[in-house]
Amino acid sequence: MHFKQYKTILSPHNGMNIYRGCSHGCIYCDSRSKCYQMDHDFEDIEVKTDAPRILESQLRAKRKKCMVGTGAMTDPYIQLENELRFTRRCLEVIDKYGFGLAIQTKSDGILRDLDLLKSINAKTKCVVQMTLTTYDEDLCRIVEPNVCTTRARFEVLQIMRDNGIPTVVWLSPLLPFINDDEENLRGILDYCIQAQVYGIINFGMGLTLREGNREYFYRKLDEHFPGLRQKYQRKYGNRYEVISDNHDKLMRILRGECQKHNIYCNNDEIFKYMSAFEEKQREEQMRLAMETH
Repeated sequence: MHFKQYKTILSPHNGMNIYRGCSHGCIYCDSRSKCYQMDHDFEDIEVKTDAPRILESQLRAKRKKCMVGTGAMTDPYIQLENELRFTRRCLEVIDKYGFGLAIQTKSDGILRDLDLLKSINAKTKCVVQMTLTTYDEDLCRIVEPNVCTTRARFEVLQIMRDNGIPTVVWLSPLLPFINDDEENLRGILDYCIQAQVYGIINFGMGLTLREGNREYFYRKLDEHFPGLRQKYQRKYGNRYEVISDNHDKLMRILRGECQKHNIYCNNDEIFKYMSAFEEKQREEQMRLAMETH
């Protein structure tokens, strides 16, 4: 890891990334793409020096409260967080000033901060987003090798449900010839149904590949799925969008199950929900606070 000084941490749309780079090792990671202009090795995590202090300064200066998002580019619960605790300190700041939170992760490490998530949700809204791609546990350990498996993430979703914290699942990506089949999809959907998730975000059955992440993905195919890289290259060439042959069938299943179980699957509606700040009435805050204690 290395430290770098920043003047701000919040984007114009109130998103933040405390770290740059990742150690989860997911074979398909778009954040490796060169278009993001990361000038260091992806596994050499860049830490934003004084991130909690900078966040506090920016939140104090805001005239209106809002939802703060994190986890879009770098998971806030990479292994380094266990040592630095920058994510927790930023959540403490968000909680202190009464802002909302939309946090995205693949790690059950988020359970460490359940107390803060509950406190934020008691005052306004806290939305926990979990990425689920691979129902088969052994396959998950190959595709997403350095983070907890899908089963553990499902258990996180259940815990959030039991604590009244809304959840959203990112069902993305599904990798052609690897996990783009009906059995995998239905396994993930069953988890979502049991956990009573608010919504499922999906951008189509497939993945995106561009310079930076394409080369890494192909190296991992050679390592774990011999011969599959050549199949990808023949079928997709250098396309950015790599769409599964099963796309239409799987999308019908996804939409049908979401409609049947009252789960939102319109991306625009879900993003609108996650970005909408909602302040709970004082009576509701007091009731939830008493239940927490």
